[in-house]
Amino acid sequence: MAPRNVARVAETLPLFPLGTVLLPGASLPLHIFEPRYRQLVVDLMTGSLFGRTFGVVCIKEGWEVGADNVRSLQDIGCSADLLDARPLPEGRFDIVTRGVRRFRLLDVDTTTAPYLLGTVEYLEDAPVPEAALEVVPLLERGARAAHERYCGAAWHQEDWSSPASDVELGALSYLLAADCLLPVEDRQRLLEERSPARRLRLVRRMLHRETGILSALKAVPVPLTEFGHVPSPN
Repeated sequence: MAPRNVARVAETLPLFPLGTVLLPGASLPLHIFEPRYRQLVVDLMTGSLFGRTFGVVCIKEGWEVGADNVRSLQDIGCSADLLDARPLPEGRFDIVTRGVRRFRLLDVDTTTAPYLLGTVEYLEDAPVPEAALEVVPLLERGARAAHERYCGAAWHQEDWSSPASDVELGALSYLLAADCLLPVEDRQRLLEERSPARRLRLVRRMLHRETGILSALKAVPVPLTEFGHVPSPN
């Protein structure tokens, strides 16, 4: 383990504020049509400035963030890798991205580029205390069972699958949540939680609640494929 007094390395990422929360390992399709984010996609495709990585940060209120209200961004976001970009007429794009790493937003530059630039530090999970290791298998089974009940109520069998049995502990809660239409507040809470064990407890509780709502309403959510065009500030 690194000494506590080692300075954390800050990096610069272009930011894409959204009204949703991206979780590590989750895919996020976006339709890009506003000029500043069209330029961001071009910059990502060339890989000249930031590789193919940018930061997704949830907006606390509303859909748009300008230079005068950057404080409306959440402090914790998730880096995203650009996997695919399909050019469309008038300079627009349909892109597919995947969440990679959580970060803390330290500062925002509103003047250097057409889009926001963030100074960020990446966040790692806290180690599971030795005393809690014996309950981790129980937490995993409980969270997986809650995920199966939710997906069984919400989706057709071919629209979801259980995460592999060898998924790393820190990633499991994110993969379980990715299949489910949790409220933005829940997803942000999962993103901010740095204890893998507590995240499993949280996701199990959230999925139990959502399954109960589905059962009471006798309704199912809109399929995830209908959310290909996520509302964005661009």
